[in-house]
Amino acid sequence: MTTADKKTATAIQPTPEACATCPAFNAGHLTRLGITITDVDYVIALAGNPNTGKSTVFNAMTGLRQHTGNWPGKTVTRAEGGFAYGDKKFKLVDLPGTYSLLSMSADEEVARDFILFGRPDVTVIVADATRLERNLNLVLQVLEITDRAVLCVNLMDEARRHNISVDQRILAKELGIPVVLTAARQREGMDALLQSIFEVASGTFVCRPHRVHTLPRDVAEALDAVTARVRKLFPDLPNARWVALRLLEGDQRMIEAVQSGELRTVVSNHTTGAPIAEEVTA
Repeated sequence: MTTADKKTATAIQPTPEACATCPAFNAGHLTRLGITITDVDYVIALAGNPNTGKSTVFNAMTGLRQHTGNWPGKTVTRAEGGFAYGDKKFKLVDLPGTYSLLSMSADEEVARDFILFGRPDVTVIVADATRLERNLNLVLQVLEITDRAVLCVNLMDEARRHNISVDQRILAKELGIPVVLTAARQREGMDALLQSIFEVASGTFVCRPHRVHTLPRDVAEALDAVTARVRKLFPDLPNARWVALRLLEGDQRMIEAVQSGELRTVVSNHTTGAPIAEEVTA
């Protein structure tokens, strides 16, 4: 942990019952990602495809309590802001708009790394109600990484104009996460969105996200084998299957995270034993 990380962790002064998902526990990772979390109860990530009204949702939630900068080592802009709900303080980090988390563009790498390594308390995925099927690709990818998410189906005003309806109950049941219908420009549904975020962050609502398991037999067997090794090395990693899939696909960023031990520091139980690269690839 760097000096800056130690200062941040000390400033927060977590209580003994602080859990592994709270900002106090994850101070070092968030600091390295450029996020200051002093006097914050929960960190929320805002993800979504471009042109879904994500920035409007961000502005509606944070008002004037926001600022911009660049992600460390990147030319990609980072916007973050704050809001309060109940007696809790939230920091909202607006991730770059992306269609996928699987390729290696700077925007996609920033979004993926923040969800994986930053481990926000909740990831809110903003989708366009008029193009929901296309947007669900990113939703399913996010749900492979984290099991604390809320789907914000935005632009419902546009959907109504096109006679498009969205059954949020069925969608929530299929995805296993809260689904909120919004028209952020009119602030429609924003109170319900804040409530859902609070419920997931506080653990009042426990998500059971849908994950795709239909794969060719040989791929499934290889994935199961690598997943087992990843889980052995990182017992508390909540997204071992997704990490294993990225390793099988030759994702260099993920390979480096495993070889360097970076993944070792995102879980509460630090493991020991043979070199990581040897165990995973053996």
